[in-house]
Amino acid sequence: MKVFISLIFMRALAGRGEVFFLPVWRWTTFILIVSSALFSCESQTFKQGKILYEVNCANCHGLKGEGLGALIPPLAQSDYLTLRRSELACTVRKGMTGEVVVNGKKYNANAMPANDKLTDFEIANILNYVNNAWSADKKFIPLDDVREQLKKCE
Repeated sequence: MKVFISLIFMRALAGRGEVFFLPVWRWTTFILIVSSALFSCESQTFKQGKILYEVNCANCHGLKGEGLGALIPPLAQSDYLTLRRSELACTVRKGMTGEVVVNGKKYNANAMPANDKLTDFEIANILNYVNNAWSADKKFIPLDDVREQLKKCE
């Protein structure tokens, strides 16, 4: 599919005389560069989620989801991600206070801050990155599910 679309793209440019005179090896290089730029999301599905996690969540939960000792619960191999799957979007958007039990251990020292500036799409990307990176079930959370969860917590 990538090559087919790239060839159509090349023919369109060639028709205008912009790429037509490139040597064959340059055409191949150009096709590969354009294809990888246009379709990089296919091979890096969770890249935006990882970046968003690192910017918004990693300061507390750690780069590897390990948490912070007895203060902040881990996300890696956390039963909370599976048991509270239907509440995760609201937790990211609104934050949380009070006691939380993760993998049988109680955490209560710090409140998780709200991330109300994140879009629904960004929250979905963060959740899918976390699930893919550290959750036992690794289930994909569709954007529609995230939006439904967020409607319930507003």
